[in-house]
Amino acid sequence: MPASPGVYQFKDKSDNIIYIGKAKNLKKRVKSYFQKKSYRTPKEQSLIKRINTLEWIVCQDEADAFITEANLIKKHKPKYNVQLKDDKSFPYLKITNEALPKIDVTRTILNDQSTYFGPYTDVKSMRRLLDVLHRAFPIRNCYVELQDKSVVKKGLGLIKISQEEYHEMIEHMILFLKGGTKSVEKKLAKKMDLFSSKLMYEESARVRDQLRAIKSFKTRQRKLEADFSNRDIFGVKSKDDYHVVVILRIQEGRIISREKVSSKTNLPVSELLRSVIVNFYMNSAYIPSKIYFPELPDETEDLQEWLSTLNGKKVQFLVPQRSQKLQEVKLANKNAQLLLNEWLLNLKKRKDYVPKILQELQDIFGLDVSPRLIEAFDISHLGGTDTVASMVVFKDGKPYKSGYRKYNINVDKIDDFESMKEVVFRRYKRQLAEKNPLPDLILIDGGKGQLSSAKLSLDKLELNLPVVALAKKLEEVFIPTKKQPLIIAKNSPALNLLKQIRDEAHRFAITFQRSKRTKRMLTK
Repeated sequence: MPASPGVYQFKDKSDNIIYIGKAKNLKKRVKSYFQKKSYRTPKEQSLIKRINTLEWIVCQDEADAFITEANLIKKHKPKYNVQLKDDKSFPYLKITNEALPKIDVTRTILNDQSTYFGPYTDVKSMRRLLDVLHRAFPIRNCYVELQDKSVVKKGLGLIKISQEEYHEMIEHMILFLKGGTKSVEKKLAKKMDLFSSKLMYEESARVRDQLRAIKSFKTRQRKLEADFSNRDIFGVKSKDDYHVVVILRIQEGRIISREKVSSKTNLPVSELLRSVIVNFYMNSAYIPSKIYFPELPDETEDLQEWLSTLNGKKVQFLVPQRSQKLQEVKLANKNAQLLLNEWLLNLKKRKDYVPKILQELQDIFGLDVSPRLIEAFDISHLGGTDTVASMVVFKDGKPYKSGYRKYNINVDKIDDFESMKEVVFRRYKRQLAEKNPLPDLILIDGGKGQLSSAKLSLDKLELNLPVVALAKKLEEVFIPTKKQPLIIAKNSPALNLLKQIRDEAHRFAITFQRSKRTKRMLTK
């Protein structure tokens, strides 16, 4: 391998990318995975066991490797890399590269010489900022070229402005977005006085309105302290494998936004912070000179060097021990804790939530619990040949395709009853042996005969699982304790769900049976 900066990709036996990393020296970094060490984390042990092949990409320098690594992780989402929730949907503010630039919201970064600010994880906050920008600066919706002026359409009104004035306004807006609020105010105040001295009252009033909008924005931001340096404050809170990272963006002593990144991973916080930093800043037009953390991320020196290159000036990572900066980190941590609590609560609500349609099924069949896990079986064959069975799984009323299973049936004649008996027995014998979860309800595609066959297998395994059958002809529902079908309204949502599950089992069985038949014919 080359001893150059670059990105490496580990793949498993199925040629799936399972981990992507970057290195100053590819040869040394990759070699380190296969050297004997006294201790490796469980994640490293699991990863190394699964490495089958690897690929590498040489990059120009380490900064290029950071970007390449982050973009490849976004694209492939490898199992052993940190996955950041909502990362790909972060919006940016884009100032276009045109004769008269305009500002747009975008979720796609292009190499089009435009200027991008973000990412903004709080979309409402970004929209409020955008509203301030439109009030503070007469950014165009469209314009008409004249000989000496351009008419800029803003909302329902028209503003006549020269190209030079417009570009100066765009410069002010960029300075404002970079945190230079005071500098913008001074420049606008000076400009307003100049217009007034020349009796240009309309232009003076326009600049006055810009100043008012900026001052109104400042008064709504929380004031922290007399330190007017621009900085980002990171906070992070975790519970089990759930993590929330908060970034407070402070400009001129005020919090201007609160960004959030969440992730479910068993990796250390320091490694999570590293991933967040790379993804958060790699396309940002604004990077502060000082960034504060509750603890330093992995590869701190490399990250500082990379961000300094992007920023054009030195960027420092700091862990405050006292003073106001420590209070700011505590505030970021508090925000992270509240957001983590909210996330965990929503997860619990989702877990505890039972769709009404499942409650209806519970009532119809007199089940002890709502059937949140339903498994359904169907048999398919062609004149008694190539007999197969399918099993589909529905969780909380929705298909759970990774749980689907296909079975070759050892029956040489047309005997749906024996086939059903075989597949049900094989399925739950294995589930018991492997101590896997058992379903809340079993659905059989067929009538009373298929239901009885399934029940015989369950009895043989000494399993008292609820099992019902749905016959295609009249859409009749049978249960083991009654000879006659249950009376269920034809427009019942519960019946419609059973039909959907039955039809999915049938589709899955037919697809497998056709595939098996085709393979048999091709081998003759």
